[in-house]
Amino acid sequence: MTRKTRIQPMASADDAHDDHGYDRPSKSQLKREMHALQALGVALVELPKDAIKRMPMPEHLADAVHEARRITDHEGRRRQLQYVGKVMRSLTDDETGALRTALDAYNGVNKAETARLHWIERTREQLLENDDALTVFLRQHPAADPQEGRTLIRNARKEAQQSKPPRYFRELFQWIKNVSGAPGDDAADGDQATPEDDDDDAHA
Repeated sequence: MTRKTRIQPMASADDAHDDHGYDRPSKSQLKREMHALQALGVALVELPKDAIKRMPMPEHLADAVHEARRITDHEGRRRQLQYVGKVMRSLTDDETGALRTALDAYNGVNKAETARLHWIERTREQLLENDDALTVFLRQHPAADPQEGRTLIRNARKEAQQSKPPRYFRELFQWIKNVSGAPGDDAADGDQATPEDDDDDAHA
């Protein structure tokens, strides 16, 4: 009796590529890229309004981001964030690269600015707690007006004791900022409270 041998079909080149992913990114790589783009989209949504204006976003992405910021309903915002991720995946590599570069630049500046503000706040606390701190500060910053500094410190202490609004407390912050030659000052800084200022207000 003749035994028949079953001939297995030969795998095509396409099948080999599909099985082993030689000619395309792996599923895990695609998933990582998708999550990275989604995270980038969320980071854009969570930026302050002035920072968003500096991001090189195509118009359709900007519209999606602004809509996500507008929505307060949890489920609605979640769906809109997913849509932002979908829009992100439609961008070119150059567009996403430009966004990442701009976001990295903003975060670097933001960290430096945060550190600067924290230094000013620590200096203010030292000036209010210890009279000798003003002598040290004036030695380090000879251009500062000693009389103005003493007046602001005295008034800030008095308003704290009397539980008054922290007007001089804030003016002292601005004075330190200006005379220390800190870069990036502008007129709006004097009116803009930092998170630490808000906490201080509660104790003033």
